[in-house]
Amino acid sequence: QTVVTTNASESPAVWPAFLGAGASAPSQALPLHWSPTENIEWQAALPGHGQSSPVVWNERVFVTSVEGPQKDSYHTACYDLVTGDRLWQQSIANSTPIANTLYGSRAAPTPVVDAERVVAFFESGDCVAYTHAGEPIWTRHLGQDFGPLISEFGLGASPCQTADRVYIPLEHDGPSWLVALDKSSGETAWSAERSPRRSWSSPAIIDVEGTPQVVISSTGSVDGYDPASGKLLWTFDDVGGNTGTTPIDCGQGTFLTGAAAGRGEESAPEAKRSNGMMQIRHADDGWHAERLWVAKDAAPSWASPIVYQGLAYWINRGGVIYCFDAQSGQPVYTQRTQQSCWATPFASGDHIYWFGKDGLVTIIASGREFKKVAENQVWDAEQLPPDASLPPPEEDEQRQQAAAMFSGATLYGYAVADGRFVVRIGNRLFSIRDAE
Repeated sequence: QTVVTTNASESPAVWPAFLGAGASAPSQALPLHWSPTENIEWQAALPGHGQSSPVVWNERVFVTSVEGPQKDSYHTACYDLVTGDRLWQQSIANSTPIANTLYGSRAAPTPVVDAERVVAFFESGDCVAYTHAGEPIWTRHLGQDFGPLISEFGLGASPCQTADRVYIPLEHDGPSWLVALDKSSGETAWSAERSPRRSWSSPAIIDVEGTPQVVISSTGSVDGYDPASGKLLWTFDDVGGNTGTTPIDCGQGTFLTGAAAGRGEESAPEAKRSNGMMQIRHADDGWHAERLWVAKDAAPSWASPIVYQGLAYWINRGGVIYCFDAQSGQPVYTQRTQQSCWATPFASGDHIYWFGKDGLVTIIASGREFKKVAENQVWDAEQLPPDASLPPPEEDEQRQQAAAMFSGATLYGYAVADGRFVVRIGNRLFSIRDAE
């Protein structure tokens, strides 16, 4: 299996999956200063509302969203990377309608794109492929084939891909699966049954000794699968609270794990030792994974930890950055920023970008000393058009409180392409680029 090229320094206008299948572009020059009125290249309204990140192939940006009181329609739209013009929009009917609420996932999984097609997956299990011109190729109803999918807050994990397959996690309260689909036909290549679990962690392709593995860190285990056959190669179960972050390839078979205690703190002891560096190795008796070191006190929410220039970084729900030596695991510094982050940080050149939930992006210098370079706001909340797709207020008081954090504009994710950031909130895209 060949991994789709994802290094933004090699292909500056390619961001093919969630996190771009990476979190750095060492040689790509990116903007350092902007405001809602400066260096915003364009803005584009999106149909409905969505929590997925945009993906990019050459000069096309693809993004998904949902619309309707019962999540009636799932949208996939394509925009011009340079101008922000909408090139096309396609929609499918939700095969399993369910109330569109603030606290449930709303088009949360990020699509994947390659040179031939874009594949969009939605929380109902509906999956559809289009050409770059917007022509339908195939549709699958995975919620009907492998479901029903039972989850109070919906599915949120994004697919990953190799050259010919897309790998989709179906994790919920019932029998769960990791499913591999042929990208050209949509047919099931293999399916691996997994235990029921509530998780929103996305799988990733990790290169191990020249061989790709599908690695997923999810509610009580970290597992590695053979992309070709679906065989479970190894499992590591001394983890807990690992429900929201994605393993990112750190080189030489290593990756970071992220975890935080859930409601009631039942997983607190496991979560404390579940942040750290892991190593995959091959021995005479097969593949194994081991924890190399623990990131003391780090506990992220949705932002995945990254490694850059020999340092490992986490950010917690309070906006505190934890920096460690990636080789030894020794703490380097701890520093608070102004906002918590749902999006994973991005590293480029001598800088690391932290995308605050409310639109404030903090840029720091990479290295062993904390140094703030800039703070830039993406949007002016008072000037944002109203989000007409927002569901009506909840009647239940507890759910009103839970929904409050989702009611404002939230920076859900971004793509990096050709010297610009394409940032996504629920109903809008922003392109940020230095003026030429």
